[in-house]
Amino acid sequence: MPLPRLGTLESLPALAHPELLAPPVHAALSAWPAATDVAVVEIDPEYADTAAMSERYDVPMEWGANCVVVMGRREGQERVAACLVRADTRADVNNLVKRTLDVRKCSFLSMDRAVEESGMEYGGITPLGLPGDWRVLVDDACLAIEASVIGSGVRRSKLVVPGHLLGDLPGAEVLAGLGR
Repeated sequence: MPLPRLGTLESLPALAHPELLAPPVHAALSAWPAATDVAVVEIDPEYADTAAMSERYDVPMEWGANCVVVMGRREGQERVAACLVRADTRADVNNLVKRTLDVRKCSFLSMDRAVEESGMEYGGITPLGLPGDWRVLVDDACLAIEASVIGSGVRRSKLVVPGHLLGDLPGAEVLAGLGR
């Protein structure tokens, strides 16, 4: 599959550029058969936030997907999930995520914990390469994105993944209506 042109950014084969990936992301990509269709683009870390990156590099917002990490407790057991939703939506944390995790209340995992436990940088956390006990919830609307722009584990780059492959991420659970 040819690498997509992404606004003004040059797409590179992700596996050939481990220097642009967080170590857990590179390890997960190396083990994922679909990784040959995944590209990486280098960006200025100042523009790592989706809206800023889209504007700076002429990438449509509709191509972006954001990952947020949430947690809840049930009977003393903590349950953590990474939620991937289109950049023009927000994760339905207080309803669908809460019911999916079977918890009474969901909140965002603290930045310090998310960074420490994922081995990724804040603003670059992605659903690929996360701790094995974290659930990965993917909004079904993300699957329709032709070339989905997601985090790479670091702020200085982004992964470009064909949307249809997001449902095949290791451990992914595809949910209708996760993004609202």
